[in-house]
Amino acid sequence: MEVLILLVVAGVVVLFVMLSKRQPDRNTKPTYQTTSDLKPRLGASRPQVVQQPPRFDAGSAVPEPKEKVLEGSAYVVDGDTIKIQKTQVRLFGVDAPEINHPYGKKAKWALVSLCKGQRVRAVVTAEDIHGRTVAKCYLEDGRDLSAELVKLGMAIDWPKFSGGKYSALELPDARKKLWLADARQKGRMNVWEQYDAKQVARNQNK
Repeated sequence: MEVLILLVVAGVVVLFVMLSKRQPDRNTKPTYQTTSDLKPRLGASRPQVVQQPPRFDAGSAVPEPKEKVLEGSAYVVDGDTIKIQKTQVRLFGVDAPEINHPYGKKAKWALVSLCKGQRVRAVVTAEDIHGRTVAKCYLEDGRDLSAELVKLGMAIDWPKFSGGKYSALELPDARKKLWLADARQKGRMNVWEQYDAKQVARNQNK
């Protein structure tokens, strides 16, 4: 009888222990996933923001300078210089002899012959160190005055300014004939000085 009572008590104790394990601990708080856990961690890569270029501001826009063109009859100064509308214009990209140099007068009269009775169109390209306007000059039929002088042997190409545009038009003996112009292009101004000194001495002895 006592053994039976002990078995019943033991079974009740085991059942109580099992039930107590299934119940949650009231002192333990449940854990929940907060919204902060959903935020990206520090140092994580973020999408790059592409900056848009500034919009065109029409109010502050400045128009491009227009091409300057002179037109009219030409007064010939020397072999590579003319005057149009009282503006002195140097022919673009070529070099003709000075008036007091060999072939200087011939170069001038060759240019006079080309411009006679013509309306010359000068497209301004720059201003040289002497303040003279430099321009590509064209006759009424479209011929380039610089090219025509080179073809006549009265001027030579000046690659420093033309980029060699007229070099193929030079006559075979042009640089030998216009040797002072060639010397100037090569920076040999002492040749000019020697020639000018001889000319002065010659004029004084007359």
